[in-house]
Amino acid sequence: MGKVSVQLYSVRDVFATDPADVLRRLAAIGFTQVEPYGVVENVEALAAGLPANGLTAPTAHAQLIGVDQEAVFTAAKSLGIGIVIDPLVKPEQWQDPADIAATAAALNAAAKTAAEHGITVGYHNHWWELESRIGGRSAFEVFADQLDPAVALEVDAYWATAGGEDAAGLLSRLGDRVRAIHVKDGALATDASGQVPAGQGALPLAEILAAAPDALRVVEFDRYDGDIFEAVAGSFAFLADAEK
Repeated sequence: MGKVSVQLYSVRDVFATDPADVLRRLAAIGFTQVEPYGVVENVEALAAGLPANGLTAPTAHAQLIGVDQEAVFTAAKSLGIGIVIDPLVKPEQWQDPADIAATAAALNAAAKTAAEHGITVGYHNHWWELESRIGGRSAFEVFADQLDPAVALEVDAYWATAGGEDAAGLLSRLGDRVRAIHVKDGALATDASGQVPAGQGALPLAEILAAAPDALRVVEFDRYDGDIFEAVAGSFAFLADAEK
């Protein structure tokens, strides 16, 4: 797995109307990898657009709990996706240990189904899994302790920090279970306002990236007030320079 990718959710508005042009523009920036969302919904556009632009998708986001997992994993396998990451379990499910255990059990079960397709399952955090505390620890780490080792983690460094966690320390504790990091920057507002290209905001990104040297770096913006492709290019340049 190479080092730099980009979450297509960042450019979702344009992707929804012209996915081929989005993939072309991302390849022109220098990306060779992308992280799709909505694998089943976008499978045809991705099947055409990825190879046409020299792109691969080692990871992808797709809801895994309470859905037709066979459809998700079949689509992912057809696209060459190796890790399918559940992007979100709602905040209210991270307040009680029983609910956290149920989420872990559901993803452990999904991992067994995914393995039949040669695919790994993962989970991506927001701020609320870190903000919620269970016995003095973050709900996210309580959850991680209950996952099958086969389940990967994608740590969103921005959201972890917004949730009050030291992202570098979290990454160090989780170790090689973290297969990917969402790299974004900004003012840490939980409504996603004020996000900026990597290296231009409040996050200590050099320290964060150093804590997980082998994890895939995935550029992402939840919101951006300017030209999103310029912003994505700025984050790509930051990461390319950081890897020198």
